[in-house]
Amino acid sequence: MADALAPIRALPIWRGKPRIEPLEGGITNKNYKVTDDKGTFVVRLGDDIPVHQVMRFNELAASRAAAATGLSPAVVHAAPGVLVLEFIDGRAFEPDDIRQQKNLDRIVPLIAACHRDIPKHLRGAALIFWVFQVVRDYAATLRDGDSVHLSKLPDLLAASERLEAAAGPFDIVFGHNDLLAANILDDGDRLWLLDWDYAGFNSPLFDLGGLASNNELTEARERWLLETYFEAPVTDDLWRRYQAMKCASLLRESMWSMVSEIHSSLEFDYAAYTAENLARFEAAYADFVQT
Repeated sequence: MADALAPIRALPIWRGKPRIEPLEGGITNKNYKVTDDKGTFVVRLGDDIPVHQVMRFNELAASRAAAATGLSPAVVHAAPGVLVLEFIDGRAFEPDDIRQQKNLDRIVPLIAACHRDIPKHLRGAALIFWVFQVVRDYAATLRDGDSVHLSKLPDLLAASERLEAAAGPFDIVFGHNDLLAANILDDGDRLWLLDWDYAGFNSPLFDLGGLASNNELTEARERWLLETYFEAPVTDDLWRRYQAMKCASLLRESMWSMVSEIHSSLEFDYAAYTAENLARFEAAYADFVQT
């Protein structure tokens, strides 16, 4: 533990001796709550993760733009492998929270503001998060790593090609691209959007489909989500494109976990996470194929 905390203690920003507590729940980075004589902060430790296309310069730029937009905590300090953020005293959502209509009413404006307003504040080079390229790259990484899931890859890649063809034409917005429940924080007055590891330009349907698939929204809630976001009735064409992106979100989450089984050093049951997400993808894809 001492070695892990040395980079935090060495930061030049502290007043007095920093008091460091681990924060639970991260499955990509190590996160800590740090309190010194002037306040409380969150410190995220993590280098680039090439196998997941995570680049910290991009996370930092997105975090700053999201803070300037008013969606995310302020960036206090950044150094190689370290990001220090304002601490927000709140509760991370669970999937059950996302499924409640009163919370969905608050989440849709948050997503819309992310898509619409972050580019106004984004500085520097911009990335695109193209889920179908992510899937192709994950397949190559799994082959290189002799994954236990190699036999599944031909079918998964064929499904990805079918979904990519069905998901267009594409509108492009600035996406969060990782709308797990835990990345939405409620401080009692408002919501905050956290963790910009995978941020980049994308179709809005990926965030909407990811929110629905990660939190198992009912079809009625999904249709409400689309109608509210687009401020228009859901056409058959939009519904099919949305379903394709929702399947792609589940496929990416499944293959993300397969890659993490090989490459992650964090203590997390990635094999169980793979099995859970793969089962959900297969069910959603079977429904998609039948429509």
